[in-house]
Amino acid sequence: MPAITRSQEQKELVPGLHALWGNELKRFDNQHLEIFEVNTSERAFEEELALSQFGAAPIKSEGSNIVYDQSQEFFTSRYQHNTIAMAFAITEEAQEDNLYADVAKRNTKALAVSMNYTKQVICAAVLNNAFTAGYNGGDGVTLCSTSHPLVTGGTQSNRPTTGVDLNETALENAWIQMAGYVDFRGLLQVVMPKKLVVPKDYAFTAERLLKTVLRTSTADNDINAVVSRGMIPEGYTVNNYLTDTNAWFLTTTAPDGLKYFQRVKLTFSSDGDFDSGNMKFKARERFSAGWTNPLQVYGSPGVS
Repeated sequence: MPAITRSQEQKELVPGLHALWGNELKRFDNQHLEIFEVNTSERAFEEELALSQFGAAPIKSEGSNIVYDQSQEFFTSRYQHNTIAMAFAITEEAQEDNLYADVAKRNTKALAVSMNYTKQVICAAVLNNAFTAGYNGGDGVTLCSTSHPLVTGGTQSNRPTTGVDLNETALENAWIQMAGYVDFRGLLQVVMPKKLVVPKDYAFTAERLLKTVLRTSTADNDINAVVSRGMIPEGYTVNNYLTDTNAWFLTTTAPDGLKYFQRVKLTFSSDGDFDSGNMKFKARERFSAGWTNPLQVYGSPGVS
C-alpha cells in the first residue's frame, strides 16, 4: 500500500490555509476605506501635480485687446509606496508530531491581523500627523494648516486658528469657513463637508451631534441646524487608529485630496525549505497613503 508522505500532506493543507487567510481578512474593518480614495499604481511611486486655474475674467472695454491668462503647475505631491511583509515557519519536527494543521491555522490568523494592523496605522498616520510640524504635503505645510499658499501670494486655512473640541458651534464654524474656500488663484469654490471622522473617544459626541433633532447641551428648544440642513450628509465614522483623543476631522467635497495607492495587493504564499525541512509562509503588500489637495480635509487638534 502506498504511504502518504509528509510532503503530500503539506500540499493538501496549503489551499485550506489560503482559504482561511481570505476569511480572516474579512473579519477586520478596513477603516482606511472610509477616508481615502483608492487608486491603483504600476510604478515605484506616484506624483500628482496641483495646477492653478485661471484668475477672474476681467471686463473688456470696447476696442481694447483681450487679456490672456495662463494656468501653471503649483506644487507636486509624491506618494512613496511602503512595502510591508511578515512571515512565519513551521519546523519539520512540528510537522512530524502532527502539529502542522493547528500551528499553521493559528499563525495564518495572526499574520492576517498583523498585516491589517500595520496598514491601518500607516493610513491613520496621515491624520495623526495632520498638525505635526515636518509632516508636510506638496505645498510645504502640514495637512491641516492656517497657511496653505496660493498662487496669488496669500494663504488660506483648513483648520480653526485655535484648536477647538468637537461641538455644535465648532461644526457650524467649520461649514462657514469652508464656504469661503478659494482655489489657488483666489476664486471662490463650492466646498461642503461630507463626513465627520473621529477617534473612539468622540463616538458618543458625534452620535448626539448628528442624530439629535434639537440642539445638544442647551435648554433652548432650537432645532439642530447641523442635522436640519444636512450639513454632513455622510454622517460620521470612528477610526480606532486615531491617537489624539481630542482631534477631529471633516472630509469635504474638494477633489483630489486623501488618496491611497495600491501598488501590489496583499498576497499570501508558502514554500518548503529543503535544508531545514521547515514550511514557510509569507504575507506581503505594497501601498502608499497621503494627500494632494489639503482642502479635502478640515481638522482641529482639540483644546488639550
